[in-house]
Amino acid sequence: MSPRSASVNEELRRRSRERLLQSAVELVAEHGYDATTLGAIADRAGSARGLVSYYFPGKRQLVQSAVHRLMHRTLEEALEREPRTEDGRERLARAIDAILGLAVDRPVLMRQHMAGILQAEGFVQCPEQQRLSYLLRDTVARRGSADVDADYPMLRALLMGAVYAALVPGAPMPVPVLRAELFERYGLDWDMGMPPGADAPGGSCGADVSRFFATDRPE
Repeated sequence: MSPRSASVNEELRRRSRERLLQSAVELVAEHGYDATTLGAIADRAGSARGLVSYYFPGKRQLVQSAVHRLMHRTLEEALEREPRTEDGRERLARAIDAILGLAVDRPVLMRQHMAGILQAEGFVQCPEQQRLSYLLRDTVARRGSADVDADYPMLRALLMGAVYAALVPGAPMPVPVLRAELFERYGLDWDMGMPPGADAPGGSCGADVSRFFATDRPE
């Protein structure tokens, strides 16, 4: 049997990494962060346990990368859904609604994500985080920002603050109130994006996250 080509090996590594990311999201959502072990993630992904450390230094890095993947694919889906638009204000509204929607639909994951970011190590610099950053920066630019380097961090901070406020145990703020504040700040009309109560295109996101971790598509 001839050895596999470099491209085939790279594809196998990509698929293995994606399965680990998907398994991490599923298990943390089902059992919480503390009860989810690297061994359990590897088992669900069908990977050797030692392979996890090949891709990720530890559980926090793996889970943060997995949530960043969920975030950037959710955002990408919202920005590109039909009817497609190049209108910068509409795209910003969609971005805000996509991130706030994750706080509603994935509270366990997003709460853990915020807790992980607040640790001393902060953001995990990974391809998923970089893609999320690119999409948000592009959204700011398309809205007509004259200083993307200043306006992007502000948008990121406001979105993080809104997610945190929506998930504070015992004293959460209603997402429609948070949305109204963000929309007013950016001069967006309430009926832009996906207003609270509107049906999501294609139906509810449900518990299935597999479409965000498809192993048959390139990064």
